Amino acid sequence: MDVIEGKWKPIILFALKGGPRRFGELRREVPEAAQKVLTEQLREMEADGILARKIKTGKTPEVLYSLTSYGKTLMPILRAMAGWGRRHRSVVLYRGQEMESLKCSEAGTDGSGTVESE
Repeated sequence: MDVIEGKWKPIILFALKGGPRRFGELRREVPEAAQKVLTEQLREMEADGILARKIKTGKTPEVLYSLTSYGKTLMPILRAMAGWGRRHRSVVLYRGQEMESLKCSEAGTDGSGTVESE
């Protein structure tokens, strides 16, 4: 869990599953993350062997980040977690609707705020 712990690491990993990305592209994928935090999390994942950092030299040097073969082994785990998250969101939504319905029943309304006749 330490390897993918962090608010932005799973999002960064999903962004990289499609292939190498420049830092600016990753910033657009995770706009809520501060540049410093994004940099720190990229460095941590690089140190853990999850992603590789490659510097391309030329007229305009660019830094590319990509998943290592070891990092790609996390994809099934992250897909499973994302699936669980979608199912969990549905459960929470359903429970919220169920609770709202219960409140309306207890208050004697039909859910629209209108009092039911007896």
